[in-house]
Amino acid sequence: MPRRKVGPAPEREVVDVEIGRLRDLDVEGLRRRWQAAFGRPPPTHLSRHLLFRTLAYRMQVDRWGDLDGETRRLLDRSGSSEEAGKTAIELSRRTKDIRAGTILSREWNGRMQRVAVLDDGFSWNGKTYPSLSQVARAITGTRWNGPRFFGLRDKPSKGTS
Repeated sequence: MPRRKVGPAPEREVVDVEIGRLRDLDVEGLRRRWQAAFGRPPPTHLSRHLLFRTLAYRMQVDRWGDLDGETRRLLDRSGSSEEAGKTAIELSRRTKDIRAGTILSREWNGRMQRVAVLDDGFSWNGKTYPSLSQVARAITGTRWNGPRFFGLRDKPSKGTS
């Protein structure tokens, strides 16, 4: 399905109201909605939260379209949740292995950014942050994987996370 821009505010409000109605349903009500939306019963292991999120997403897809091809390919390359978990653990270990006193640097928008590794976090521009990802977000204004932003983790190769 082609991707479409989200419509005007009244159209968004209609979807918000529909999603609000989903919030009021119990698990059995969400299972009935799933059956109606997908034409089959939901997997038995799905929690109320996942039933709700999937149905809310489906409502938005039906109204405005699904993810574009590039985003789908990116998600397909991200691997399984088990692989993502292993990667997160390894990344956490690498970050913990950086000794206090180390200075990490990265050029961003033509300016060199330097971060000092502390025993209890990271210092940038006179403020202490508990994680490199929070430093990267402060620098860029967007969410980043901090270790990747500072070059502590290689960019993923094709087909890996």
